[in-house]
Amino acid sequence: MKSEHVLHPGLSRDQPIQILVAGAGGNGSAIALWLPFLHQAMQVWGFRHGLHVTLADGDVVTETNCVRQPFSASDIGLNKAIVLINRINLFYGRTWSAHPKHLRKDSLKSKTPPHIVIGCVDTRKARQQILQLVSGPNKNTVYWLDLGNNADSGQYVLGQPLNSVNRRNATRLRTVAELYPEIADPRVGEDPLPSCSALEALERQQPYVNQALASSALSMLARLFHYGRLKYHGAFFNATTGRMSALPVDAALWRKTRPSARKSLPAVG
Repeated sequence: MKSEHVLHPGLSRDQPIQILVAGAGGNGSAIALWLPFLHQAMQVWGFRHGLHVTLADGDVVTETNCVRQPFSASDIGLNKAIVLINRINLFYGRTWSAHPKHLRKDSLKSKTPPHIVIGCVDTRKARQQILQLVSGPNKNTVYWLDLGNNADSGQYVLGQPLNSVNRRNATRLRTVAELYPEIADPRVGEDPLPSCSALEALERQQPYVNQALASSALSMLARLFHYGRLKYHGAFFNATTGRMSALPVDAALWRKTRPSARKSLPAVG
């Protein structure tokens, strides 16, 4: 039965909403560069502190990254997270943070825990690390938003990981790992990653798929913060057909999806 999801009460208007973006590649860079617009909108809507964003990625910029990601030749050899956060902070006057390392399940023990983790990673192992980071009795992450894609299609799914702030109940938003377990299971094997060749990289991942997913995912978050409720918590995009299919908030559908998930969703970030 379709229903609505109501914004978690732990996301107060009187504190900055802490967002951790895991991955600064195709999806992660698009998300990071557009989060300042969400920050400014939220301040208008009464979240006076807006967002505080941490961008985490251990990779450095390569020549191939300059083809379809927002990096230039002068960035080659520099850490992706540092490049993007410095750019955002200089342009918007923010004090957002870069974590120039890949996330591990214990990466953020000494840092302010994120309210929302936006996963833009490209392997099942990395998704498993995020799952471990946000799940468990001592974890306080309210939402995990996962983005993934292959050459000409992709998905984003907003879920509430089981932890100290999200108890097991029928209305809790299921995470991508619950709906499609193989996407966070390294035992399945990894999909091929983009090649060092710019031409082959473009064949494996078409331009603008990342931007389509990022803008749609952030539009969903914006609606959640603005109106306090959602009727869908993700979508599937196909660039070949031009179709975007929403994932409704529907407990009956969640029950059907997991047993029938024989193949994983696209894993490239």
